[in-house]
Formats: sequence, C-alpha cells, structure tokens
Amino acid sequence: MTQSGMHTPHSPQPSQSPVTRPLLLEMQDIGISFGGVPALRGANLSVAAGEVHALIGQNGAGKSTMIKILTGAYRRGSGSVRFEGREVDFRTPKQAREAGISTIYQEINLVPFRSVAENIFLGREPRRFGLIDWRTVQQRAAALLDSFGLHIDVKKPVGHYSTAIQQMVALARAVSSDAKMVIMDESTSSLDEREVELLFTVVRKLRDDGRAVIFVSHRLDELYALCDRVTVMRDGQTVAQSTMAEMDKLQLVTTMLGRTLAAVVHDDPAAREANLARRGKQAIAARDLGAHPKVSDVSLEVHAGEAVGLAGLLGSGRTETMRLMFGADPLERGSVSIDGATVTLKSPQDAIARGLAYLTEDRKAEGIVPELSVRDNLTLVCLRTLTRNGIVDVKKQQAIVDRFIASLGIKLRSADQPIRELSGGNQQKVLLARWLAAEPSLLLLDEPTRGIDVGAKADVAKIVRELRDAGLAVLMSASELEELTAVADRAVVIRDGRTVAELNGAEMSESAIMDAIAYGGDSSSQLAEAAQTASAAHIEDALEGDRHGV
Repeated sequence: MTQSGMHTPHSPQPSQSPVTRPLLLEMQDIGISFGGVPALRGANLSVAAGEVHALIGQNGAGKSTMIKILTGAYRRGSGSVRFEGREVDFRTPKQAREAGISTIYQEINLVPFRSVAENIFLGREPRRFGLIDWRTVQQRAAALLDSFGLHIDVKKPVGHYSTAIQQMVALARAVSSDAKMVIMDESTSSLDEREVELLFTVVRKLRDDGRAVIFVSHRLDELYALCDRVTVMRDGQTVAQSTMAEMDKLQLVTTMLGRTLAAVVHDDPAAREANLARRGKQAIAARDLGAHPKVSDVSLEVHAGEAVGLAGLLGSGRTETMRLMFGADPLERGSVSIDGATVTLKSPQDAIARGLAYLTEDRKAEGIVPELSVRDNLTLVCLRTLTRNGIVDVKKQQAIVDRFIASLGIKLRSADQPIRELSGGNQQKVLLARWLAAEPSLLLLDEPTRGIDVGAKADVAKIVRELRDAGLAVLMSASELEELTAVADRAVVIRDGRTVAELNGAEMSESAIMDAIAYGGDSSSQLAEAAQTASAAHIEDALEGDRHGV
C-alpha cells in the first residue's frame, strides 16, 4: 500500500494473499509524451501471478496509455518493464502476445460470421497432413469452454451468441494461446448483472489457475466483487497501490479524483413532485410502439422541463424504443406525437428538424467520426447553420467549440486533434456537446455514462438536471438505476418490449424500479415458482440469444 489512511476491509477478498505470490509484471517509472505533452510521468504497476488486479482512474488518467505501452502499441519514453523476471521492450502487440499477454477490449475483437471454434484458434489451427484438422479444432474448443462451465455449440457463428458469451470466447482464445496475463479493458460495460457474474466465474477460474488478470472498469461494485488489489492512476501518475480490503469506496473515489466527490444530489420525493408540478407542455408522446422483434407495446410521454428515466434490463427494448422515436428504425405499429401533433419520422433528419437529439449508446459505431477533428465532430449537426454559400464561418464554429469544451470540461490538447485520440469519456462529452450545439427541445440519452468514470458521471448528471431546469425535455436510458434516480422525475419501466410500469415522483426509487423490472406483468407467486425450477442450464440458454439478448 502506497497511500496512507487506508483502513478497515470493505469486503471479503476474492483470493488469498496474491501479494505474496511472485510478481509477474513490474512497470516502474514509466514516462511518455505526445507532442511535448506528458501523458505518463513516473507511473508504476506491479501485478502478481494468480491475482485479479484493478487498474482505475478517471478518463485521461493514463490507464489506456499504460496498457498500450505494456502491449507494444506505444514505445515508452522512460522507465522499465519486467515480465516474468526479465526486462522486456515489446515493439509490437504481436511480440506481447507471443510473450503471453492477451488483451480483451470493450469492443470484442472476434469475427462474427465465423464459428466459435474458428475464433478461438484463428491463425493457430492444428493441422494434419498440411490441412486444418477441423475436428480437432472443434473438440479442443468445446473442451476449453466446458472447463469454463460453458456448454455451447462451437460450430455456430460467434455472432449468434450474447455479448457475455463472446467475452468468454475471447477469454478462451487467450487461454488457448497460453496467455499468462489477460488484460480486460471495460469488458463488462455492455453486460447485465447475470452476464457479469457468468463472466466473473470464468475470470476467477483463470486466477485460480495461476494466471494474472488486469481488470479495468468504472463500476466500483465489480472491483470489490472480483479484484484482489488495485492501482489508482491520476494525471498520468500512480497515486496509490493497495489491496481492495484496505480501501473503501469513498477512499477509492477520493484517491482517483484527488478531491472529495460532491455527492450526486438525488432529488427527494418532494422535489420530484415539485418538478412534475411545474413541468411544461407535452414535448413528445409514443403510443403503442411496435417493431419486431424487440418492441411490441411501448407507450410513454415526456414534457418540457422534466427528465424521464427509461428503465429495463439489457435486451428489454430500451435502445430500440429510442431508435424508433428518433426515426432511426422503421415503426411498424403505433404513433409518435411531437408538441401534440402526430408525426411520421422517416429518418433521423426528420427528427432533428423537429428538435430531437439522440445520443447513441454506441459512440464508436454510431457516434464519433474517428478521423475527423474534435472541432468537426462537435459541430457536425449544427454545421448547416454555420455555413453560408458553402463556406463555414470558422469564427462562429470555434466559438461554439470553445464554449462546450469549457462548459463540459473536455480534456484535449487541441480542438484540431482527431477525436479518436481522446479518452472514451471525453469522446462522449464531445458527442453530448454536438447535440447541445444544435439547441434541441428534446434530448434522448441512451446510456450516456457508459464507460465514463465516477467524476464524469457526476458531471453528466449535473448537466442533465441543468438542461431539465432550463426547460428541455429529457428521456434517459441507463443500466445503472442509481444514475436514473439521480436525474429523473419519473421512470418508465419496460420489459420484453412492453411498458410494464410508470413510477411518478414519490413512487420512484431503485427498489421500486427493480420490483417493476422483476415482476412486470407476472405475479410474484408465478415468478417464485419459476425460480424454484430454474437451473444453470436455463440461465445459460437465456444468455445464448443474440448479442443484445438477455
């Protein structure tokens, strides 16, 4: 432990005395600069064999840079790296993989149309008489997944399976290549609680087999459930190393931020009722929405000056409902009304023209344009208003960019740098700024804090409340109910593509939302009976749906 003041175990440790085991990795005094700006300054990281080690910090703290140096994607400017007791200097990711270091990113690097077995052994297929021995490939893949407790058809395309199972296939690929260390970078950000626990079961097995796991996550509960030790980074430096038991959540957050985190203000029931009482006219209403296969019967409405939370498990239809309301997907049944008038939204352009904005949950696939600058990404939606006779008013554009960089606290070297160089949290802030620059009347936010650290989450919650108080209508979807209750005046709960509950003001709480999600249209007695007959196989089957299923 390198920081004083750590005390009192927060929770039981997942394994015994990993710190007494031999160190597998030692990174000491690591430094690197980009364009003369230091990204890492004397950063340290040590990981033992047979432990799960948390690497945490705010967006931009240096976690990703540290990992890229370890895996050969970046060359360090100073410091040393020792792996298995010898000094190494990986010049390419391939060299790191060959040494036994495997990385699993948030966006899983699998080939969706190829089989599970092919993905596990891709490029390393066993051969017989010069030809790939497919029977052996499939047998070895099945045996490896069986050892994880996962029994699936390895001949099926991996894209057929849920995100959680794809994560486990990626872990199996790492094990099949004799990886001694696995780096998991935000691997749980798109998983629900059941999927997370299934994945954690596999991670614990890797640890118990003597492998080291570096686990990067912004979800504090996951860190305490899984990790043995933690390294905290801030502003390119290592500021603390400790066992998880020696640092409680408040200390962890305070250490990560370098300041006491002001509590996210949860509107009390009276405050919510007051907000509802002074809300404005109906901004948008969705009635009986349906689009096969994810949405069957969703109804909701949002008024000016209120924030409505859209709650439900992954696969419940939250994202699909927002896409229907934004004209991104065709509506098969039902209607959408804006300002009291029924409208037909044939495209996102129609929605934007009517004052709607949609912050997608998948910023990489549907949000950022990686090669464009921060400036161009931020002003993409409002560019038409800045253009006259085909010429962009650069001064007005820069004024908008400067305003939102300051107001949202976006960390960057220059507005001219490609947005792909920013951390995930700062990319998300740029996307939020993009929509706010268009001055919408209704803001649809789908998982706005996915992959963002706790400090940035508090910032986003504050921004959303301020937008609501300024008269904007906000519909926000989030997997973490604490985030919804922090900003929402009401909650609409959907399950299996249907609206099952609406909780207003004083009725809304995390427990009430969970009850609605759990019981929905079923009676508690029916669910209790179903729970008694459930088995691991049932859960496994449920997880084998498509990648967005539950």
